[in-house]
Amino acid sequence: MVARPGEGRTEVGYEVYVRPMTVDDIPAVMEIERRSFPSPWSEGAFRSEITRNSCADYIVAASGDRVLGYAGMWLFLFESHVTNIAVDPDHRGRKIGARLLLALMARALARGLNRMSLEVRVSNVLARNFYERYGFEFVRIRRGYYTDTGEDAAVMICRDTRPILRGER
Repeated sequence: MVARPGEGRTEVGYEVYVRPMTVDDIPAVMEIERRSFPSPWSEGAFRSEITRNSCADYIVAASGDRVLGYAGMWLFLFESHVTNIAVDPDHRGRKIGARLLLALMARALARGLNRMSLEVRVSNVLARNFYERYGFEFVRIRRGYYTDTGEDAAVMICRDTRPILRGER
């Protein structure tokens, strides 16, 4: 039996749920963002994504009132595009990232989008391996994509999220 995306207990036993991100979540999201990325998004960028961008869908994973991670995507005509996903470093390794990714897939599929893309730093082997476990394939390099370091991005695509969500992969 496959657990529904975004529901259930983590391996450590505390309840984690996924819900839409709100403006009130931004301070906690910013803390995770700063601890996770060398060039974090600004508070204004997150605020704009959740209040002004009609193509954006952002979620958080929480336990009680504590935000443990977040993820976002843009919804286009033929596919969804993961913009970011991060888990509080103190809570990594507990399948929260997987829960967030599966929830994004399910939310996109509910809107008729079963193809998903993303960029990830070429040097971030852990993230690239994580995405591969969830059906993403490397398709090309985007040279100099990250303006903070000039690092290349690996473009990855999951051509069909439906088998992933059904637990067939």
